[in-house]
Amino acid sequence: MNKRTFLKSLVAAGCVAAFSLGSFSSACAEGFREVTVGVVGDYVAQWDTVNELLAPEKIRVKLIKYSDYATPNRALADGEIDLNAFQHKAYLANDIERNGYKIVSIGDTLLTPLRIYNNKEKIKSLSDFKDGDIIAIPSDLTNGGRAIKLLEAAGLIKVDPTKGYVPTKLDITEYKVKIKIREAESGILARLLPDVAAAIINGGNAYTAGLDAFSDSIFSEDLNPSTNPQVAQLVNIIAAREADKDNPIYQKVVQAYQTHETATTLMKAYKGAYTPAWKGAEKYTY
Repeated sequence: MNKRTFLKSLVAAGCVAAFSLGSFSSACAEGFREVTVGVVGDYVAQWDTVNELLAPEKIRVKLIKYSDYATPNRALADGEIDLNAFQHKAYLANDIERNGYKIVSIGDTLLTPLRIYNNKEKIKSLSDFKDGDIIAIPSDLTNGGRAIKLLEAAGLIKVDPTKGYVPTKLDITEYKVKIKIREAESGILARLLPDVAAAIINGGNAYTAGLDAFSDSIFSEDLNPSTNPQVAQLVNIIAAREADKDNPIYQKVVQAYQTHETATTLMKAYKGAYTPAWKGAEKYTY
């Protein structure tokens, strides 16, 4: 058996070989089954709790961090990682439609609203926006559409109602204030904030940038399902390849995530910015 075949056999068995000194990773040495999970951003405290819960099962999650939203689904589809946990259902549906990925959700995780974060040197509230002010929004279709609907909810624009929850700038029918909308990749929106009047940023990227979901924002997306029928599609998920959707190891990862312990970590670590969103999680309060 050559070295390449030997290493592949170890990976298939759930062990990951280290690439230095010819030694095995600690997970392999201790007999743990390592599961790689692709994530975006630094809001990962909940995964420490998941690993604590998985330890008796000899399973360990290893996070693979990405800086953009485009890569984790490609990496999952190509077999570079086992699972990912960075997107909501609407984003996954759009990515599948555009790229043909054989990827499915295997468990709900959390829910977090988009928020309008203001440049405090330029505006203090929604009423301070003036003609010519620039608002930065996500450039991807689903979150960009959410952002435009958020601007409508904030009373700054009107949007063609036939376009659903993923309109584009072309679907704006009226500007209440003649703002300018600048699109950018979600991961850099917080860095643009000093140069614009405001930016619409999702929870993970805002947390990674050190922004407080409440004190640093002036308007929030409505996540009440009774008043926003799209909420179900905005729930974040753990995703797997279709062929692996029933993998018992991956199901144990989902089960460890969907626990009271993980819900407590989510709510306390992020000070209420994230809401546990799996079935039965509504009983948890911050």
